[in-house]
Amino acid sequence: MAKFRFQDLRIWQLAIEIANELFDIADELERKRLYRFADQLRGSGMSMSNNISEGSGSSSKKEFRRFLDIARRSTFENANIVILLEMRELISNTTLDSLLDRLDSLCRQITSFQNSL
Repeated sequence: MAKFRFQDLRIWQLAIEIANELFDIADELERKRLYRFADQLRGSGMSMSNNISEGSGSSSKKEFRRFLDIARRSTFENANIVILLEMRELISNTTLDSLLDRLDSLCRQITSFQNSL
């Protein structure tokens, strides 16, 4: 089986793990007929890992950094969404805290990786 460069990146691995959890929340939101929330959460969740993977195929470090910046900004978008979901009592405070911790860690790791390029 082919293996892509991004699959070895810890930031991609963490981003895809978080996205998978966000998809589970989105599935639950759909069961409650909150389709807009579910769609937004899926899109922003995928944006993190999608931009890391797409950027890893860039032909220059500058271009890769740009994709990493988009992935990093998506962590902020996801943080905003989960805060709102918790305020609306659609996720627990425990889930919120866990996701915010992981999103913060991912954001810091992306920044560190950007600086290393």
